[in-house]
Amino acid sequence: MKLIFKAGVWALALLAAEGASAQNVLKYVNPNIGTAHSRWFFYTPAAVPYGMAKLAPSTNGHYGNPSGWEAVGYDTRQNSIEGFVHFHEWQVGGVSFMPTTGELRTQPGDLDKPASGYRSHFDRKNQVAEPGYYKVLLDDYGITAELTATKRVGFHRYTFPKSDQAHIILDIGNKQGESGDVTDASIRMVDATHVEGFVSTYPKYVKTYDPSGKVNMYFFGEISKAPANVGAFTAAGAQPDTKSAAGKGAGLVLNYKTTAQEKIELKIGLSYTSIANAKANLLAEAKSLTFDQARTAAQATWQRELGKIAVEGPSEQDKTKFYTGLFHALLGRGIASDVNGAYPKHGGQAGQLVASGPGPKPEFMNTDAIWGGYWNLTQLWALSYPEWYGNYVNTELQVYRDKGWFGDGLANSEYVSGVGTNFVGLAVAGAYQVGIRNYDVNLAYQAVRANELNYRHRAFGSGKMDVKAFTQYGYVPFREDYKQYQGEWYKTDSTGSYFSNSHTLEYSYSAFAAAQMAKALGKKADYEQLLKLSNGWQKILNPQNKLMQPKLADGTFVGNFNPYEPWRGFQEGNAMQYTFYVPQNPAGLIEALGRDKFNNRLDSLFTASAKTGFGGGKEIDAFAGIKAIYNHGNQPCLHISWLFNFSGQPWLTQKWTRQICDEFYGTEPIHGYGYGQDEDQGQLGSWYVITSLGLFDVKGFTDSRPIIELGSPMFSKSTIQLGNKKQLVIEAKNTSKQNMYVQSAELNGKPLNNCWLYRDELMRGGRLVFTMGPQPNKAWGSKTPPPSAQ
Repeated sequence: MKLIFKAGVWALALLAAEGASAQNVLKYVNPNIGTAHSRWFFYTPAAVPYGMAKLAPSTNGHYGNPSGWEAVGYDTRQNSIEGFVHFHEWQVGGVSFMPTTGELRTQPGDLDKPASGYRSHFDRKNQVAEPGYYKVLLDDYGITAELTATKRVGFHRYTFPKSDQAHIILDIGNKQGESGDVTDASIRMVDATHVEGFVSTYPKYVKTYDPSGKVNMYFFGEISKAPANVGAFTAAGAQPDTKSAAGKGAGLVLNYKTTAQEKIELKIGLSYTSIANAKANLLAEAKSLTFDQARTAAQATWQRELGKIAVEGPSEQDKTKFYTGLFHALLGRGIASDVNGAYPKHGGQAGQLVASGPGPKPEFMNTDAIWGGYWNLTQLWALSYPEWYGNYVNTELQVYRDKGWFGDGLANSEYVSGVGTNFVGLAVAGAYQVGIRNYDVNLAYQAVRANELNYRHRAFGSGKMDVKAFTQYGYVPFREDYKQYQGEWYKTDSTGSYFSNSHTLEYSYSAFAAAQMAKALGKKADYEQLLKLSNGWQKILNPQNKLMQPKLADGTFVGNFNPYEPWRGFQEGNAMQYTFYVPQNPAGLIEALGRDKFNNRLDSLFTASAKTGFGGGKEIDAFAGIKAIYNHGNQPCLHISWLFNFSGQPWLTQKWTRQICDEFYGTEPIHGYGYGQDEDQGQLGSWYVITSLGLFDVKGFTDSRPIIELGSPMFSKSTIQLGNKKQLVIEAKNTSKQNMYVQSAELNGKPLNNCWLYRDELMRGGRLVFTMGPQPNKAWGSKTPPPSAQ
């Protein structure tokens, strides 16, 4: 399918297609999966891939997000809708619309008392959620609401009953999702059928990590029917016959008299930079577009992007998991730049993107932290969506130009990393190594090096506030007293950190990535310094218990050590999980532990964790698994099941990755990504996608010549449109739930005796063929492990 937009005229051309494009992959996407305890971005069906406009129903968005990260927005356990919200990004949310009838209410009301406000009951049997489209019947009003979107324009269609008291509530001045309190807002009718306004917010993590920052959202809307009259409201109350409102709680009410089945449509142009650009986005993308045309175009876009990977096989459930995971991967991060290249800068300012490399001008993105993203998201981008990897790198380099440091998480250029570390340098180095270089490479290396080694005047929001300690000691000293420090939890500074061990392991890994980039660019002294730092993990491995144990500045290990205790030395995990966090040098870790001890411990880890669903069991909480021996619901563990490829037992990687795909992931609203686990903007979905294809790299493509590890492909045939325009077909003969073990493999007719190959070989395309069976072939792939060259 190909979409053509020309001079504001929309046309849809259907072209001959191959693979997944020839089948309707949208039917395998179920946005309702995992909607218990889901994050703010997660349930936004009315959107296009990486769109700014992400429209969705909200059941609890106005309750806000006290800690800044909890699940909020739409919960399958809640049965009333309070509005349809336009912005859904990490720390960004706002502009809620709601159609009603009858007595006017201007507050959304309470979940347990829907009649206390304008929210409405709904029945999920009257709900349709598809990629690019959402529809629901609001029971209390007899109104059918439909949503769709282009990249920067949200579309609403409300079908009303006959009513003398029909309303559309434009509630812009209240917090939504992760956005935090509204600090300022304004809305006004421009004329009878156009509305404009803005919202300024101060999200929790902006307040913490970038306190002089702010998040602004702008809109310009077109209404298909002029209201009979307009009223306004603020936190102070309602003002009838008023066409503007400002301040906290601001909003307008469009009042109508409607006939039975009367449809009223709204098109809302969005921007993070100005009302003028919101209007320009509307005119560029949707001037002549009807709701039905927008829906058709959105779903054609999803068909094209999801269809870049076509999977075939008898299991409809596995295809549902696959395409729903891919849907969330392509939905997770959203553009923040306008059609004219304007982008949001720090403090509510606007900048202008400038192309700095070959190819089209990149987009600027909003993004949660990339913490763990190199074990899922960047690998998927590099496989089939390299333009988004390039957009990510260019976004971070723009922030580096503007502010002097990378930002692990970004909300309109504001630093919003919730983990206090920073893996952007590693992700940029990985992009360089796979040939994604549509940026100033020298500037990129300068930024990567600074992220690993520089600490003078380092911005708090850029994370890694203990770089000085790491470079001084070769590890981060543990500070027990920093568990709570003057009311600030888990302090980190130039002398050490409460999360000392996880920081040491993470910085060692990212130092390795920077070292390989330095080597490629001929930076010999930097390479040697960074490579030495990449061995920091050795300094915290206790030779007695063979566990990563927090170490004090004087070189002694801490006492009262419980390897299952989370947080003490380890962010969002424990020593049992983090001891395997040496992805840059698995061979070194295996040698340090002893091969037999390594394999026995790792295999027993999965045997035990299988009994609790590879995480926190059925407890619905993002941190349910942090005390466990393995926790697939959070980032630090996501590479561990692939380590058997390095230890001479690749059949165990095949076994355990397959079981995680089968058991951790589900197809129900409650059990989607574990039970209420932390699906950070598409990371767990991405992991399923690449793992089910049988492809992975524990190093996140940071080697000077990246590799691909081979696992247990789940689908009988997968046809992949590679990012370099070539095609790769993966066949898995005899694959089934029981036949999870690789018996033999070949690439383009030549036998593959190793459980890995160089990535550049894979990216030439062709046919990768596996023969599968019910018992391990312990001879295959076990002789020559993947390289761990240092």
